[in-house]
Amino acid sequence: MPLERIAARTALVLETNNLRGGADLQRVASSLKRLVAALGRQSIPLASLAQVVITHDGLPATVCSEIESLAACRIDFVRIQADTGYYDAKNLGFDQTDPACCDYVAFGDADCVPATDWLEQLLAPFALADAPRVVAGRTSYAETIAGTALTTIDFMYFPSRFGAAATANFYANNVAFERAVFAQYRYQSLPGVYRAHCQVLGLRLIAAGVPLHYAARAHTEHRLPDSRVEALQLRWMRGQDSVGLTPFLVRTYASARMQWLARSGPIGPLCVLAIRLRHSLRALNRQDLRPVRGLRRMAAVGMILGFSAVDALGALARGLGIDTTRRGADAQALSYHRH
Repeated sequence: MPLERIAARTALVLETNNLRGGADLQRVASSLKRLVAALGRQSIPLASLAQVVITHDGLPATVCSEIESLAACRIDFVRIQADTGYYDAKNLGFDQTDPACCDYVAFGDADCVPATDWLEQLLAPFALADAPRVVAGRTSYAETIAGTALTTIDFMYFPSRFGAAATANFYANNVAFERAVFAQYRYQSLPGVYRAHCQVLGLRLIAAGVPLHYAARAHTEHRLPDSRVEALQLRWMRGQDSVGLTPFLVRTYASARMQWLARSGPIGPLCVLAIRLRHSLRALNRQDLRPVRGLRRMAAVGMILGFSAVDALGALARGLGIDTTRRGADAQALSYHRH
């Protein structure tokens, strides 16, 4: 099927949950306008898509009208509640897409900056003769030393048993699904977990025999938190997330003899983080990252070790019963407005 027909049968869903942190309505609107303006410069125009959906916490009608003008197409704005989590917002946005005209659904985040050909590269695999049912794009932080180090931790792609063109995981800010696949599996509730739902969905899809096609050229850049305090908070929450994610990883990858790790308090999560650290260090200068050499590489390695240590402290605390998250953890938001 030609790419133009794929685009004409695709819905794009954007959520604004990550714009909640430390922001008033004016800053949220400003950040969202910048994103929509960037999307308006895509090699595949937003107007060529079947539908564009944006979830929000209460944007005024005048702001919605301005955003539609920037997009040069009609947008379906979906009002959500203040306690609606990040992944629930994506589910609710999907629920507003029209099955009569949308065979595919692409998900992006309002705090990410996509490359000008992001949509084109994300949808192109669906036009292949042996088309996949899920396409994972590549997400990274900015190409600074800190951004590169954090990319190897937060946005690493693991090899898949389905071959070199596939990945074992994806990130919810840069992924597209055949509509029927997402309708069947969608994001599930994980109480007390901040941002691991997409990893769990990836495990469920692989267990069901659904390959995740990796489209490295479908690139989007995730902003870093606006302050160092929030960056530290993010690391702590990521570490605590490893406790909720560990049982799913153990169930999928560990032998029957090692299933006890899923109920081992902090031991299993710390083992998971140790394995992740090894992969993070190996990911430097790979996975389409800009190479870092000499002193820059040494600095990146030091940052990977330091950031991972904070993650480990968060995992240790929660594994010992010191849980600093809330039941609605994925409804928490940091500030991602700085450019």
